[in-house]
Amino acid sequence: MKKKYLSKIIANDNEGLQMISACCAGAEIKVSEIKYLQKNKVFLLSLKRTKIETENESKKVNSICKFEFVDNVKSKNIKQDDVDQKLELITMDYLKNNNNYEISLIFTNNAYITLSTEIIEVTLDDQNKID
Repeated sequence: MKKKYLSKIIANDNEGLQMISACCAGAEIKVSEIKYLQKNKVFLLSLKRTKIETENESKKVNSICKFEFVDNVKSKNIKQDDVDQKLELITMDYLKNNNNYEISLIFTNNAYITLSTEIIEVTLDDQNKID
C-alpha cells in the first residue's frame, strides 16, 4: 500500500494559523502563483513545501494556502511584474487592529504581504507530492 502525502489543515484562530505557518516555513512561492480574487475576497498562494513524514524522511509537496474574507492586500519588496521571482516564506503572523485582523506573510529579503481580514479563516491543502 502506498503512503498518502496529502493533508488539509483548516485554521480559524491564532493557534491554527501558527500551525499552518510552521508547516509552510521555508516554502518556495513564485510571484506568478500568488492570486488575490478581490470579488470573492480570497487570497491564494500556490507553494512547494517540505513535509516531514518521519524523523529521517521528508517529502516535497505542492500545496495551496487559501485565506478567506480578505478585504485588502498590501505588499512590499515584491516585484509583481517579475513573475519568475521566487520567494521563500519565513513565517505568518497576525495583529488584531480594532475589529479586523492583519495577517502578515513574511518572506526572506525583507519582503512581505499583509492581508486585512474580518476573521482568521485559512486552509492549507496539499495537492500532490513532488517526485
